[in-house]
Amino acid sequence: MQSLPVFLRLTGRPVILTGEGEAADAKRRLLERAGAIVVGESDAEARIAIVADGDGPTVARLRARGVLVNATDMPDLCDFTLPAIVDRDPVLIAIGTGGASAGLAKALRQRLEAMLPARLGDLATALFAGRAAIRARWPDAGARRRAIDAGLVPGGPIDPLRDGAADGVLGWLAAEGAETPSRLEVIRLLSGDPDELTLRSARLLGEADRVYHQPAVPAGLLNRARADAARIMADAPPADPGDGLSLWLEMDQP
Repeated sequence: MQSLPVFLRLTGRPVILTGEGEAADAKRRLLERAGAIVVGESDAEARIAIVADGDGPTVARLRARGVLVNATDMPDLCDFTLPAIVDRDPVLIAIGTGGASAGLAKALRQRLEAMLPARLGDLATALFAGRAAIRARWPDAGARRRAIDAGLVPGGPIDPLRDGAADGVLGWLAAEGAETPSRLEVIRLLSGDPDELTLRSARLLGEADRVYHQPAVPAGLLNRARADAARIMADAPPADPGDGLSLWLEMDQP
């Protein structure tokens, strides 16, 4: 990754904005939506700035002060970029291209806007409100995560792409068998290209607790697994893979 995606809490914090016109107006609206206090270049407390007028010297002055800068249409001078945003508060989806193409980011945002239910944020709110009940039902962190994963799968009782999913949280909590049993899934890879993963393989990588793999499996493909999933190199599938979902990845030999 060329950048680390982060979500900044800007409520009540000063953010420098320079420039005038449509680009600056759009950035001002975005900052105000996030609760920031928009200030000028002379503000000494601000640690973040958006230079919307393409003024290189302003960028240099701000960066010399240790301010992190976004410079509109000047990706080489940006300390951070502003993504296209799908807003289903409190769910936010940010789409960035590292400044390569704002048009591509916008096109992807429009696709996701059409795909994601308007009430997706209600599901997040309902799960947040139910945290105590969820912890009581599944005290073990691993079991809790697996139960949540099982509820959120396509067609599951709280499938996030179903518009009424928020209304199903209480029923999901009360249902029997919400947690999937421990198992080992075998994925036979046709190549080391992550783009050639099947939809099923990509989904399993996103859910697995641990990933056992042959030495030949490339790192780029392993990066498609959950960030906190254990990666374990081995010559053969494990006899005792452990609780939850484990994967065995093997490459087809030529």
